Amino acid sequence: MNKTMTETTDTIAAVHARPELLLVAETVAKDKGIEQGEVLEAMEQAIQKAGRSKYGHEHDIRATIDRKSGEITLARYVEVVDGVGEIENEHTQTTLDLAQAKKKDAVVGDFLIDPLPPIDFGRIAAQTAKQVIVQKVRDAERKRQFAEYKDRAGEIVNGLVKRVEFGNIIVDLGRAEALLRRDESIPREHFNNGDRIRAYIVDVREELRGPQIFLSRTHPNFMSRLFAQEVPEIYDGVIEIKAVARDPGSRAKIAVLSNDSSIDPVGPCIGMRGSRVQAVVGELQGEKIDIIQWSPEPATFIVNALAPAEVAKVVLDEEKMKIEVVVPDEQLSLAIGRRGQNVRLASQLSGWDIDILTEAEESERRQSEFNTRSAMFVEALDVDDVIAHLLVTEGFSSIEQVAFVPVDDLVDIEGFDEDIAEELRERARVYLEQRDAELAKRCKELGVTDELAAIEGMTPQVMVAIGEKEIKTLDDLGDLASDELIEMLPAGTLTQTKANDIIMAARAHWFPEEEAAVEEIAIEGAEGEKE
Repeated sequence: MNKTMTETTDTIAAVHARPELLLVAETVAKDKGIEQGEVLEAMEQAIQKAGRSKYGHEHDIRATIDRKSGEITLARYVEVVDGVGEIENEHTQTTLDLAQAKKKDAVVGDFLIDPLPPIDFGRIAAQTAKQVIVQKVRDAERKRQFAEYKDRAGEIVNGLVKRVEFGNIIVDLGRAEALLRRDESIPREHFNNGDRIRAYIVDVREELRGPQIFLSRTHPNFMSRLFAQEVPEIYDGVIEIKAVARDPGSRAKIAVLSNDSSIDPVGPCIGMRGSRVQAVVGELQGEKIDIIQWSPEPATFIVNALAPAEVAKVVLDEEKMKIEVVVPDEQLSLAIGRRGQNVRLASQLSGWDIDILTEAEESERRQSEFNTRSAMFVEALDVDDVIAHLLVTEGFSSIEQVAFVPVDDLVDIEGFDEDIAEELRERARVYLEQRDAELAKRCKELGVTDELAAIEGMTPQVMVAIGEKEIKTLDDLGDLASDELIEMLPAGTLTQTKANDIIMAARAHWFPEEEAAVEEIAIEGAEGEKE
């Protein structure tokens, strides 16, 4: 680059119509992968800068290089304005009268062009010109790099390790440089200068120091792209990669789905004698890969994702995106994996929060829940253990369910008749009335405003719980985050969505215009339905 730039400035210094100038521009353009016109523009700006240094920076000095002959022309430009009052800079502007004295057909907006003699470049002027050209060519090269790579995020590229700085690897991609940060490298892998490297383009950003290309070898999509290169069925879209979870350098899980019912999605990904998956494993420094068949049914998918562990039973909570998985006692360590790796990757792959229990733990927990609920019914309904056990066995878990369930559902329980059913419902309702009255009294003692009770989902239990935490008004409640509200309440009282809804309802009075607009839309909608 320095040699080429020296040749460029030497050529400029001659200031003659020489085709060698165009040859130098062409050489620089090819070397840097940019347009020849951009190099010539950089040369023109360098000559202009030298010209202004000689004739004065206050003048509008412009240089042009003939694109065919290489001849350099230097001239001073003066703009024609209407009158003296319009002149802002007397060195670069003149009045129409003065201009027409020199050029009869001059009009406002024209430029008077005064040719200047060629510049005899001294050492300092030549060095300045060289710096300008180097900077302009570098800027043009950066623009070309950004234009070339800005739409290539998500691709795999090959390059050579140029240098390693504090664990960060500078990769030469041929027409650009990229950065592979230490935290985006697979643990324990080591590269030396000149090594070939394959990586995934995560992002391309234009920053002050130029376009920055960021690479990764730990990104889940790196594995997806590698499989697409090794497995033709994935490249052709017959097999689709639905999800990837990685513990880089150690283990990974990949979920695949076949869009052709006659093709098994797992087999082609493995290949003959494991050739295809081994090619990916080799690139990822021996990372073990579990290939799993994807399923739209969460329970089936999660059971597949926990392989090689066997699952006895699953219980889903779709609202909380949580699933309880029961495994045989001897399968617990296999399901969890070393340091929780297997269940962690399965959770990342599925997007569900997975809780693993052994059959013994699940039985013990169910027995504990059974005893707790039975004791609740004995105390609240004033019944004996037999009736309480029957209610729990039939799936009743709260006093509210007993109070408002249809009589027929209670009568269907073995040993219950209509009189017993009605009595249980009555006792449950009396208990709830007494409890709500006590909670309402407690709310008044705490100073909780009645406005909170009007919010949908705000129960007396919730009002007392937040009142004891000094949350007593709509403003107090509106200032909370959903996580803070959930932490104030007994576990499982509110979901994240419900907590968000309650807080947004508490904030509604902060935006009266929006609230009125919503109410107006609701009224119009209701009237429209009536019509």
